[in-house]
Amino acid sequence: MHNNPKSTKKFRKAPLIFSIIFLIFSCAVFFFLYKKTEGNKAVAEDAQTKWQNEATRRDEIRSLGRSLKDIENERNLLESHFAYGSDIVPFLDTIEKLATEVNAKPEIVSVDIPKNKKGLYAVVKASGSFESIYKYLTLLENSPYELEFTSANIQNLSTGDPAAQNSTSGWEAVFKIQLLSFIQ
Repeated sequence: MHNNPKSTKKFRKAPLIFSIIFLIFSCAVFFFLYKKTEGNKAVAEDAQTKWQNEATRRDEIRSLGRSLKDIENERNLLESHFAYGSDIVPFLDTIEKLATEVNAKPEIVSVDIPKNKKGLYAVVKASGSFESIYKYLTLLENSPYELEFTSANIQNLSTGDPAAQNSTSGWEAVFKIQLLSFIQ
């Protein structure tokens, strides 16, 4: 048996060529899959960044919502110290409510906004016992609004009988008040 040297060379070249083609094909597939993986990785990182930004934004919104709830009472309290030209009714209601808390009978005689629009003037008449008038005056001084009394007139309405002057009823007060915490 003679071995033909040509046939051995041909036989060995075919698997080599096939192996080289398979290697090139495998490298091409590997390179293609590698590029796809890198692209998917970039897309995933981008999606992760967007998701993280959105999560951070939602946390900030929740935090802002909690902060707004926390300061809502303080904001309402602060706003209660001011009367607005568009709605002075809460101020007048407060003035009347303070009188009724101490058993005085309130009456808003007049309300005026001066031409310079700095402040609001109100004349309030209250009647009741001396104690209730005095307590009403104290409540007005300590009210949530910034008030300045331009005048106060407290009179006993009794006839002159000394026993009636010590009575717990029959007093009247007229207060002229300037509301300094007034916003036009």
